[in-house]
Amino acid sequence: MEAAETIAAIATPPGTGAIAVIRMSGPQAAEILSTCTGRRLQPRRATLVHIRDAAGQVVDDVVATLFAAPASYTGEDVVEVSCHGGMLVTRRVLERLLQCGARPAEPGEFSRRAFENGKMDLTQAEAVMDVISAGSDLALRAAHNQLHGAISSRVAAEVDKLISVAAHVEAYIDFPEEDIAPDTTQELVAGIESVAAGLHTLLATADEGRLLREGVRTAIVGPPNVGKSSLLNMLLGYERAIVSATAGTTRDTIEESVTLGGLRLRLIDTAGLHDSTDAIERAGMERSRRAGAEADLVLEVADATLPPARPQLDSPGAHHLLLLNKCDLPEHPAWQGVEALRLSCRSGVGMDALSTAIEQIFLHGHAETDTLAAINMRHRYALQQALEFLSAAKAGLLRGQSPEFTDVDLRAALDALGSISGRVDTEDILTRVFATFCLGK
Repeated sequence: MEAAETIAAIATPPGTGAIAVIRMSGPQAAEILSTCTGRRLQPRRATLVHIRDAAGQVVDDVVATLFAAPASYTGEDVVEVSCHGGMLVTRRVLERLLQCGARPAEPGEFSRRAFENGKMDLTQAEAVMDVISAGSDLALRAAHNQLHGAISSRVAAEVDKLISVAAHVEAYIDFPEEDIAPDTTQELVAGIESVAAGLHTLLATADEGRLLREGVRTAIVGPPNVGKSSLLNMLLGYERAIVSATAGTTRDTIEESVTLGGLRLRLIDTAGLHDSTDAIERAGMERSRRAGAEADLVLEVADATLPPARPQLDSPGAHHLLLLNKCDLPEHPAWQGVEALRLSCRSGVGMDALSTAIEQIFLHGHAETDTLAAINMRHRYALQQALEFLSAAKAGLLRGQSPEFTDVDLRAALDALGSISGRVDTEDILTRVFATFCLGK
């Protein structure tokens, strides 16, 4: 990617709409637009202009806005063109910009230039994509927190503390005749432990981040005819699964997504678990067991009018909620005193209680706060690396090793933390992160 080049791309999804947006960024952006329109724009003023082809024919009437460097998204001259939203006219406008000197942008290249020009750090650049792909209110809130520096600031605070520790160690390297006194060793160890504690706190948000970005994998399980498919339909708001009094109607898993209580649930309706000689039905039940084993949340549905008949399901890492369906009918005495959510998929009674219970399990009070910071897998790996180097540095101090070795470990920890915000020159990290972006972003 050559920063001297001017890039252009369609920034809105393909299809037909009222308008489409095309972006240009680079030193020739204003000149290229002037060539296409015969007009020079004043910065930050939306202007109606005609995009003309090489023969002078109007390609489209557009509204164009120039954002002059450095006060722009990328830190370069940026032009945004709002044209009519047809697929053909949008393509023709882009082609004209390319004819006049721009080149097609690579995926994520606009945000990469913003990063390289100091408009955002790497965690904020990643948050741009999280904002676009957010599937729930809480995921969107977490993405905005990250976009505004929630993760960067927390990492920076630990980096500052670690730099202080490293500075003390390097002071002893500069004056080798001075041994590190025991009191000083304990002070340095305490500093390392403080940094490690802060990193562990941030690392604890990794699972939370996965649930926000990917959704809560939710398996709906139970014996046949207890209302599993009815619950799926009720949560979705339409009839996705066939509901029948015939046992074994659901023979395979059915997957859909729904937003409930600020979270995105990836619902999996499973085949009823019971004894069967039918090969297809048995295969469906095996898939049910796998779905339960891989789930974050298991909604175990039972018929409140019948005695308990719990399925044999192994899901050690999942949260469980027992749901007694058909609570609009007389409850079987065996369920008296059993802690469960009582609901009716027929009437909708109990759905609010179900939503509240799921919130209490996964939101941990974040629904009322703006402090959520959920790391992704790249951040998690860097934090784990940093913690390993900190552990080595601490062990070295306690056994009295030469401060040079401790300094190497501390510097390695700083490099690992620096990779989170992109403060180290690691081309592979940049390429991998920005390759996941859509065109025009």
